[in-house]
Amino acid sequence: MQSTLVQSGDLSTKIRISNLSKVFQTRRGPFVALDNVSIDIPVGCFFTIVGPSGCGKTTLLRILGGLEAPSSGSFEIVHAGTDRPQNSMVFQGDSLFPWMTVWQNAAYGLAMRHRPAAEIQEIVGHYLARTGLTHFADTYPHQLSGGMRQRVSIARAFANDPDILLMDEPFSALDEQNKLLLQHELLRIWEETRKTVLFITHSVDEAVTLGDRVMVMSAHPGKAKMILDVPFERPRDVLELRAHQEYGELVYKIWGELRGEVLRARAQDEKGTRS
Repeated sequence: MQSTLVQSGDLSTKIRISNLSKVFQTRRGPFVALDNVSIDIPVGCFFTIVGPSGCGKTTLLRILGGLEAPSSGSFEIVHAGTDRPQNSMVFQGDSLFPWMTVWQNAAYGLAMRHRPAAEIQEIVGHYLARTGLTHFADTYPHQLSGGMRQRVSIARAFANDPDILLMDEPFSALDEQNKLLLQHELLRIWEETRKTVLFITHSVDEAVTLGDRVMVMSAHPGKAKMILDVPFERPRDVLELRAHQEYGELVYKIWGELRGEVLRARAQDEKGTRS
């Protein structure tokens, strides 16, 4: 069940997830992907989620995005009451339309909302410039590198001006150099809007670099094991931040909580393979 609050309730909280569970029916019986997850996410928070494979991270994001229904529990998203969409999603692999140019892909959400041509021109131009894609506006996705295609996805998501931004491991397929560059680009763009973001990642480094709060999820069935505040000031420089001792200490602490869950997930996978 989902409730969207319009200019009501606790306006300091953007997303409230209450006792949320998701059970999939499989040939082997019920599979509990999420088990009684409850979290509050403040307005404007960059909320990152780490956890082992199969812990329900993507399922949680899909429920919030309206692509899955919870089996029990509820969530509420405080909506500002404007005509902006409730959410935009950036997926693990790029989800661009191959028959559209970079410009057309970035403008897609605005065009579907029938925004005025001058407004689309201004907004899309701004975000293509912010992502370094102005000179590739007439290029098609197959002519771009993987990193550039993800830049288009990010430009499209921000151009659509959603209430919340849902990002499912958007940089996982990229090499380390491109990943660092896109983390930096994402932070620069996010600083302009301070949208509420849910960002899924397998990388503890990435979670700390980007996030205001980090949630560690348990191995199957997925639960919220721990939520930690990230104390580093903004704006952040991706490389400078990683040189600080406090950064390393926080990454080490989170990995200490995550390591046991990763090992438990691996043991579950091995058991499932043998059975």
